[in-house]
Amino acid sequence: MTPTPWWHPTSHADRRPLLLARNRIQGAIRGWLAGEGFVEVDPAALQISPGNEAHLHGFATVAVGNDGVGQGMYLHTSPEFAMKKLLAAGETRIAAFAHVFRNRERGPLHSPEFTMLEWYRAAEDYSVLMRDCTALLRLAVPKGGLLRYRDRECNPALEPERLGVCEAFARHAGIDLLRTLGPGGQVDREGLAGQMAAQGMRVGAEDTWSDLVAAVLVTRVEPHLGLGRMTFLDRYPIAEAALARPLASDGRLAERFELYACGVELANGFGELTDAGEQRRRFEAEMAEKHRVYGERYPLDEEFLSALEGMPAACGIALGFDRLVMLATGAARIDDVMWVPVAE
Repeated sequence: MTPTPWWHPTSHADRRPLLLARNRIQGAIRGWLAGEGFVEVDPAALQISPGNEAHLHGFATVAVGNDGVGQGMYLHTSPEFAMKKLLAAGETRIAAFAHVFRNRERGPLHSPEFTMLEWYRAAEDYSVLMRDCTALLRLAVPKGGLLRYRDRECNPALEPERLGVCEAFARHAGIDLLRTLGPGGQVDREGLAGQMAAQGMRVGAEDTWSDLVAAVLVTRVEPHLGLGRMTFLDRYPIAEAALARPLASDGRLAERFELYACGVELANGFGELTDAGEQRRRFEAEMAEKHRVYGERYPLDEEFLSALEGMPAACGIALGFDRLVMLATGAARIDDVMWVPVAE
């Protein structure tokens, strides 16, 4: 039986309360951002590079000039590069509700096009972003309300948990992740593989250290996060934080956290890396890995790397706005809270 399309009046009537809740939440967040002194900006989606993380996939297109000559372009996977250029230009608190595009992503929590709320604070410690997230999640539900996904609940009114990644691996997977990190952030793939095998986890012959970290995170750690109260999974290994600066107290780790509620990852925050040379090195390593795994690589945004040299110390974060609306309304799928879902 063919499902009723989203635009059919009966389907729309079922979805409309969720969509109106979306508008309410977006309005409340905009008011909060304005009260905090943020300027809302509107970055263009068409960019030279979609981003330079190995496992993010962009949509490619061709921009044809007045002379009829085409230039390869991409739809951005995040407004990050554009917004950091604005920080270099002199802005100090900026935010954007940006439509972003990611290929190879479709499912209950994923859409090829979705709305990302991204914001930056110049000259502030990245931990302030955790306070921001806490305030925004509390705005998303009525007073006394809960965030829900499937059979899981999270009360945003409760004090959040701040949990180190290495601590989470030890607690939920019995793995000493820190032992697999060298003093300069080098990684010990075989050491991690051995610990995983001892815990009865499958290890593929071609899996890299990063692949193994992702497998532990998804299967053993994430299901325990954000249950009852929010979890900030903090201090990622530097090898898993391509755009974040090292932790001052331990160079093996980075100023990066992810926010979880109901076992769902909602946001990804950083103390931003501003060393252009180091950023180039990391991007080149990411693109080498992309080429190894997928047979392709994306160009570097040279303008972004130049702007980075003049960018002030800052922290920034990207939050999946549609996912937040899902959890605030109890919706089962991301398409249910999008006014016009992407056609399948």
